[in-house]
Amino acid sequence: MKHAEDSIPEQKTGRFTIFSEEHLFASGPEAHENFKKAASRLLNVNDWYVYAGPGSSRFCLTNNLGEEVVGFAKEGFLISIDLPVPGSDAGEGLEWVMIEKIEAAGDGYSVEEYISMTARPTPNPKQPDPEIAHFYKDIASNTFIVKRTGKLVTVAIHGRNETPNNAEVDLHDKIRNTLVALSARIGLAGPQWKKLARGLLMPEQ
Repeated sequence: MKHAEDSIPEQKTGRFTIFSEEHLFASGPEAHENFKKAASRLLNVNDWYVYAGPGSSRFCLTNNLGEEVVGFAKEGFLISIDLPVPGSDAGEGLEWVMIEKIEAAGDGYSVEEYISMTARPTPNPKQPDPEIAHFYKDIASNTFIVKRTGKLVTVAIHGRNETPNNAEVDLHDKIRNTLVALSARIGLAGPQWKKLARGLLMPEQ
């Protein structure tokens, strides 16, 4: 069977990150039930800010026209991200990513079961300009994985090829994207992803 980590894009340039939370449950069936709950939360993008808690970014699931969608994430849908920092010109104040791949394997009877979702920076769907509306270039990606191995359930967020988007953008976004990417590089993005990983796994804690 393919493993969860096989869904992570290859690291080629820039930096890579991983933020994770895990919990060991008392039994396999209990772990399986909690895996299913965490997997459902992963796909429920519109409530990520609830799971992450106060001060977190706002995530909104949209169709390819940028219109808000109610329901679970699907391949080809977009996510707009309202960061607690000044926004970009290209994104009209928002970061935009596209969900390019969702994979799932295993069940309650297998040693491992997982669901993964990979998102990548994309242009603002509300503008005709093909400029990437994100502080990272579109070679960057985030892969969100919820996995159960035996009685252990893990939520991990893997960043790959994280490179500032400061070339083919206007001067404001060049400066802004460089500063936001630098902030992420020195660790300011870590607490956001750690809070989200913890909230997807155990939101009541």
